[in-house]
This record gives sequence, structure tokens and C-alpha cells, in this order.
Amino acid sequence: MLIMGILNITPDSFADGGLHNSFDAAVKRGREMIAEGADIVDIGGESTRPGANRVSEDEELARVIPVIVELAKDGARMSIDTMRASTARAAIKAGAQIINDVSGGLADSAMLMTAAELKVPYIAMHWRGQSKDMNSMAVYNDVVHDVISELQERIIAALDAGIIRDNLIIDPGIGFAKNTDHNWKIIDNIDKFVSLGYPVLIGASRKRFLGGGTPGERETASIALTKTLSTTGIWGVRVHSVKPHKDVLSA
Repeated sequence: MLIMGILNITPDSFADGGLHNSFDAAVKRGREMIAEGADIVDIGGESTRPGANRVSEDEELARVIPVIVELAKDGARMSIDTMRASTARAAIKAGAQIINDVSGGLADSAMLMTAAELKVPYIAMHWRGQSKDMNSMAVYNDVVHDVISELQERIIAALDAGIIRDNLIIDPGIGFAKNTDHNWKIIDNIDKFVSLGYPVLIGASRKRFLGGGTPGERETASIALTKTLSTTGIWGVRVHSVKPHKDVLSA
């Protein structure tokens, strides 16, 4: 199972907003995660926490591209966490190798064709709407069935756009338009997502459904979840702290 380290170059991300919101701080943290054994560094310039406002394309590019260029010099394997096709294209040109799109191609109609053209791995997450509105969209008849059905629609759209099957990764979108019960039901039924036949990424690190307290106080629960998920056949976990998750996998 791969460890994807989160590098949010934002002032407002829910768990680490402002901690790495400068070129020097972001590069330093990226290098720390690489040294700790991160398989992928996931770089984002726009917060997707519940209620977050979108940033402009220019601001997003200004945050992420210089950091990607710098970390590429170290040979880092990086993903670009973006909903914009233009940002994805610029990031791949700068040295990122994977597109991580939390909207699964729904936020930008050019995204799927862009990913197909770039011929890079593409992560399609289950998504129902922008951060401002997503909490009101957490309504399901059967959350596991509904999320799988909606993910299958994105899989079909991705393949139809020309993304090759071997480049497609799926993410059930823990915490996105889902309440605590929804999140746990998805995790408890993760085998059903794995059985779809695509690599599965889980991004649950420090999210509210793991318990009370601050995001940092949910780290122990995040590590425990990584250990649980390590036997499920998923492709990877997206986490804030790399070393403790690497350690629990090798324990």
C-alpha cells in the first residue's frame, strides 16, 4: 500500500492550513516527507475543506508550480491536487506525474480529456459539489451502493474521454458530501470498491468522523485506520504525517 503525503500550500486547509503556505515552507515539508518515505507527495493550492471558497486559477498556479519545479529536482514523485485542467496541465509540465482530481472531472469539463492527452495516472474521486455546498448533499438511499454507482459513471466518462484503464485510480471521497455514518459504512465495505477492479485511494487523515478534538488530536486514529486498511487491498492512503504511517505498515 502506498503512502501519499499531503502538502497543502494554502492558508485555510482544515488540518494544516497556513503551515506550509510559502515556497520555502512547502519545499521544506515536501523534502521531509520524501525523506520519511512518502511514495507520492500530493501538492494542492486550493482548500477543499467544507465551506471553503475557491481560489483563482492564477493564485492556485502561483502556489503550486514553483514548489513542483523545485521538488522535481529531487526526483520526487508528485501528484497535483486540483480540479482545474489548466492547473493539471501546468503541474505535469512542471514535473508532477499524477493528477488527483477531487471532482472526478465534474468541476472542469476539460479535465478528463486533458488527463487522457497527458497520459498520466488520474485519480477520480466521488464528488457531489463544491465545498460551499457539499454538506447539504450528504443524502443517500444506500451510501455504498450510491457512491459506487456514481463512481462508475465517472469511470465510464474517464474511459470514454480516452484515459486508459491502467491509468485510472478511484477514491470514494471520504468526508466529501458524507456524514460520519456514511464514511464508516464506506470504510467497512471498502472491499466492494476494491472489487470494481481499479486501484483505490482513501483520504481519511484527521477528518472529523475519526473522533473529537482538533485535527492533530485525530492523528492516532488516522494511523490506526491506515493499519486496518493495509489488509484490504487498496492502492494507497493520503495522509498528513508520513513516517508514523510508514512505520505502522512495517510493524
